[in-house]
Amino acid sequence: MTDHDLSKPDIRKANDCPPLPVGASMLDRVVYWLGLGLGSGLPRRAPGTWGTVGGLIVGVPLMSLGFIPFLLLTILSCLVGIWICGRTSELMQVHDDPHIVWDEWAGMWITLLPLSYILSYLFPKPENTLSLMMMPMFWGWLPTAFILFRVFDILKPPPIGWADKKVAGGLGVMLDDIIAGIMAAVIWLVIYIIVMMFMSF
Repeated sequence: MTDHDLSKPDIRKANDCPPLPVGASMLDRVVYWLGLGLGSGLPRRAPGTWGTVGGLIVGVPLMSLGFIPFLLLTILSCLVGIWICGRTSELMQVHDDPHIVWDEWAGMWITLLPLSYILSYLFPKPENTLSLMMMPMFWGWLPTAFILFRVFDILKPPPIGWADKKVAGGLGVMLDDIIAGIMAAVIWLVIYIIVMMFMSF
């Protein structure tokens, strides 16, 4: 394992997205666009934030499927994401380019798991995405999950920073966001429990 931090573009500046190599296969084209979060990671500034927004937009209808399907899809996104992010990095010839945001998608979905569980088992199961989005608590707690994930993903407290700098390949791209998602989910759940306790008084 080596320190990859110096190989990354400066995320504080606007950066162009590395283009797909000429003559790339159809499979590589699909992987490349998945790595870019279906284009949500293309903005020159703050691609990680925009990528997280993309993951949130896709995550909402997936949550309406219920907790177990959403959990399985989240786990699958992490496992497949190791290959997607690794291959996209190879195509870009940059380790963990900021425009690769599949890891943000997976991390955001991990952060949403407690909310998905609560909506599935503590409230009547929504019939569809529209009914899910009409729930008042959904709009109260969704932004909290988004903000918490972005805070952990940007500040990278230990062990997130270690994973970001020391772990190579697709696993290295994914691991820091997976840890950030887990930490954000735990803090989200603690905040939720505290708020619910105060509201019960």
